[in-house]
Amino acid sequence: MPNLALKYRPKTLDALIGQSHLLGEHAILRKLITSGTLSHTFFYGPPGCGKTTLARVIATLLDRPFYEMNATTLKIEDLRKIFKEYTNALQKPLIFIDEVHRLSKNQQEVLLPFMENQAALIIGASTENPYYSLTAAMRSRSHLFALEAIDETALHTYLDTIIQLEDISVEEDAKEYLVFSSGGDVRAMLNLLESAASVESPITFYTLKQIRPHAMQAGSAESESHYELTSAMIKSIRGSDIDASIYYLARLIDGGEPAEFIARRLAILASEDIGNANPPALNLASSTLNIVKHIGYPEARISLSQLVIYLASSPKSNSAYMAINHALKDIAAGEIHPIPSHIKTHAKNYLYPHDFGGWVKQSYLSVPKKYYDTQQIGFEKTLWQWHEKIVPKS
Repeated sequence: MPNLALKYRPKTLDALIGQSHLLGEHAILRKLITSGTLSHTFFYGPPGCGKTTLARVIATLLDRPFYEMNATTLKIEDLRKIFKEYTNALQKPLIFIDEVHRLSKNQQEVLLPFMENQAALIIGASTENPYYSLTAAMRSRSHLFALEAIDETALHTYLDTIIQLEDISVEEDAKEYLVFSSGGDVRAMLNLLESAASVESPITFYTLKQIRPHAMQAGSAESESHYELTSAMIKSIRGSDIDASIYYLARLIDGGEPAEFIARRLAILASEDIGNANPPALNLASSTLNIVKHIGYPEARISLSQLVIYLASSPKSNSAYMAINHALKDIAAGEIHPIPSHIKTHAKNYLYPHDFGGWVKQSYLSVPKKYYDTQQIGFEKTLWQWHEKIVPKS
C-alpha cells in the first residue's frame, strides 16, 4: 500500500481540510495568497494540521521555485547560494523552513536583510508560538498565523473519503479510535490506518489499540475528549477537590496527554483562579512546566501530581483575572484616556514617591477608574493591608 499521507496530500487550497478561519472563502489568508500579495509568513500549530502542505500549495499557486529546509539542519551557506542564484531573476524563490523555532539568533539575523530586500519569500512552520521563538526583528517583517488541530467532524469526513477511495474495510469502533487517538493530526491518522490495513481486514479497534496504545493528543479514546477531561480537572482544582483533580490528571496521563500541555493549563490556572491569594502557586507551576519539558513521562507524572495537589489545596481568588479583563473591556470599548502630562517621560512636575517617604498624592489616570476588587483571600488580604498602609484613605 502506498504512503497514504503522501498520496492524499492536498494540492489546492480547497483540498485542505480545516483552517476555515484562515482559508475560508472570505478569510484573510486566502485573500493574501490568491491576490499574490502574501509577505513573509510563519505558521504555527500542532503536528499534522497542514503547515507544510499549505506552504507547498502556496508555492504552486504563486508559481515560485520552492526550497524546503529544516531549521535543525539548515546551513547559512546553502541559503546564501540560493539567494545568489536568484539575484537578478524576475521570479524570486519561496523558501520554506520547518521547525523554525529552532533557528538560532545568528541564523535569524542572516535572514533579515534578505527578507528586507525581498530576495525570497520566507515561509516558516513551527509547533511552537513564534512570538516567543523568533526575534522581534523577524516578527516585524512577517505575518504570524495560527493553524488549529483538525476537528473531529472534519477528520471523520476525510477518513470516510480515504477508506472509500482505497477500498479499506474498517469497523465502526475502529473508525472512532482512528479519529480520537490522532488528536487532530491528519498524518497520524492516515499512518495508523495504513499500518492496520497492512495486517488485517476489516480493521478492528483491538488491532489499532495494539499499534497505538495511547491517544496522541486527545487524552482519551472514548467519547470524552481531552478538552472535557482537562475542563474537569481544572474545575475540580478550582473547587478544591484534591481527589477528583488527581483522578482527571490520571485520566489525561493515561490517555497520552503531553505533560507540557497539562503543565501549561495548570500554570494558567495558577494565575486565573489562585492569583495573589497564594503567589507561590505560579512559581511552582512555572517550575513544573520547566521540569516536565526536560524529564518527560513517566517521572513527569510525579511533578504534575505534586502541583495539582498544591493548587487544589490553595486559597482561590480571581481578582487579578477580573481586573485585567475589566480594563481590556474598557479599552476595547474605546476608553483610551490620555496619559497625564506629569507622568510622561522627562516630565518636570513629576513627584518622585521615594522623595516623600514612599508615597505622595498625585493622579496616574486622567479619568479615575476602579479595576481591582480584592477578595482579601489568603495572601491577598496581606497585600491589601500593605496597600492600605501605603496609601492614606482620602
